[in-house]
Amino acid sequence: MAVRRVALLTAGGFAPCLSSSVGGLIERYTELDPEIEIIAYLHGYHGLLTGNKIEIDEEARKQAHVLHKFGGSPIGNSRVKLTNVKDAVKRGLVQEGQDPLHVAAEQLKADGVDVLHTIGGDDTNTTAADLAAYLHENGYELTVVGLPKTIDNDVVPIKQSLGAWTAAEEGAKFAANVIGENRVGPRMLIVHEVMGRHCGWLTAATAQSYRGWLDDQEWAPALGLTRERWDVHAVFLPELEIDLEGEAKRLRGVMDEIGNVNIFLSEGAGMHEIVAQLEAAGETVERDPFGHVKLDTINPGQWFAKQFAEKLGAEKVMVQKSGYFSRAAAANAEDLRLIKSMTDYAVECALRGESGVIGHDEEDGDRLKAIAFPRIAGGKAFDVSQEWFGQILAEIGQPLVPAAPAEH
Repeated sequence: MAVRRVALLTAGGFAPCLSSSVGGLIERYTELDPEIEIIAYLHGYHGLLTGNKIEIDEEARKQAHVLHKFGGSPIGNSRVKLTNVKDAVKRGLVQEGQDPLHVAAEQLKADGVDVLHTIGGDDTNTTAADLAAYLHENGYELTVVGLPKTIDNDVVPIKQSLGAWTAAEEGAKFAANVIGENRVGPRMLIVHEVMGRHCGWLTAATAQSYRGWLDDQEWAPALGLTRERWDVHAVFLPELEIDLEGEAKRLRGVMDEIGNVNIFLSEGAGMHEIVAQLEAAGETVERDPFGHVKLDTINPGQWFAKQFAEKLGAEKVMVQKSGYFSRAAAANAEDLRLIKSMTDYAVECALRGESGVIGHDEEDGDRLKAIAFPRIAGGKAFDVSQEWFGQILAEIGQPLVPAAPAEH
């Protein structure tokens, strides 16, 4: 089947790769066959359901290179699940009695789309798989090629998601300014909350990047400017067992010795305990269209700060979240190289009619390929047994105790 028209969409939360990925796809199609038409649905599946789209014309193609310099998504995102009929009706995306999959399929047919590129996380790409399967069952063949976007780096079985490296680097920059508050008062407790619902990779990688920055600094101990006060004193992840009493005792010693404590916290750490506590108290825990707990409504950072503040004898507590600072950043050099290799390969797969999500397959020797949609899943756990992470915990004196695998 000859490819005549390609559609792009970005969906889910932002990551530092969306803008560059859109630019990379446009550039590659223009290089290989400028006669192939390209459209972009605005705000992801929201635009697909409503028919809201733009044409990537000649002027847009000339400007595509600019997108590599920016974060965010020029074509817009949203969180829409095509199989969640109730939510789609509630938001006015389809009418009562309509099937969102059918509405989306009809829009793709009407627009004459041969290839759909979805740039998003596991939810975005499994939704694309549902759509492709529906179209196939109804006699419309569509090649769907996804790109893996998530700062959590938690897509099974993909080795490295687009944007995650940048998010860790940006989170470290954020941490440097926040932890600069460590002497704003005596006995200061700082909690740096990092995104990561089920996976602690981003928190661990951010801590690694931040401590690398510490290594490069010159210190002035005679003036009270010490690495110890700026260091990370605890890293709490969903994959680690968190002994609140044991950690409180250890961190109390740090507080007594240097006068402040800095904690790096994955927002998913302790999530199940927090939700259980809230629901036991009769409170309603909000969830998104995909059924995920809205973490910003339960405030994990505040919960942990409350648990530790009294035990550490903290006189002042600060909780800061780096997620929104990090996720809309422009891709760094490392991510730009990964984006280039993946967008080029995505176009190659699209032109030969091969569907799947592009990534280095951890179950196939890290080979770059189009991974079949049924194999894509979210919530990949961070491997806390990796040497570099174990070294971080050893240096800060935190026990490494893996948590029992959680059910998502």
